[in-house]
Amino acid sequence: QVQLVESGGGLVQPGGSLTLSCAASGSIFSFNAMGWYRQAPGKERELVAVISTSTGSRNYGDSVKGRFTISRDIAKNAVYLQMNSLKPEDTAVYYCNAQRQYINYWGQGTQVTVSS
Repeated sequence: QVQLVESGGGLVQPGGSLTLSCAASGSIFSFNAMGWYRQAPGKERELVAVISTSTGSRNYGDSVKGRFTISRDIAKNAVYLQMNSLKPEDTAVYYCNAQRQYINYWGQGTQVTVSS
């Protein structure tokens, strides 16, 4: 059974930084891609960033380009999301996602709140 465990969320002031971590229960090479999505209250879940587990190629949502960076650690079976220059509109529950064939797996989510 696939397990994705997120950590690193919390409260941060505008302009601050946070790093989210997602640990997978097995090798990340068993997935085609891994990424981060977020959902704010009253809004739909949206793509934040995705990374190919094999090539390392990355894609980002328009609202986070230039501020967020996704990375992977093959040895630790983990992916990370480095978030810089955080804005109040980045406040949301962030979910780790892993894709295998046409199946999506999700973590339990971690809250990120950007507020002064």
